[in-house]
Amino acid sequence: MAIANSRVTSQGQISVPVEVRRKLGIGPGSILEWDEVAGQVVLRRAGRYSSEDLHRALFPKGPPKARTVEEMKAGLERHLKKRHARG
Repeated sequence: MAIANSRVTSQGQISVPVEVRRKLGIGPGSILEWDEVAGQVVLRRAGRYSSEDLHRALFPKGPPKARTVEEMKAGLERHLKKRHARG
């Protein structure tokens, strides 16, 4: 059963019904994604940040240096000893 209906204008625009806006938590300026899944068109609210945005925030100086498993274990051990050392 459909949640709501919209009509397409002659310029290809639609209004998003209030029921859908409430369910998706969208308002003015929100970005919607249209996708095709198994022959059906799916509408969803787009994420606020892309994976590229997150990567840039986590690694502002570029990609991290590749490390071996042994180096990662040693770094974790150093961190834990420093963090939980008794004074």
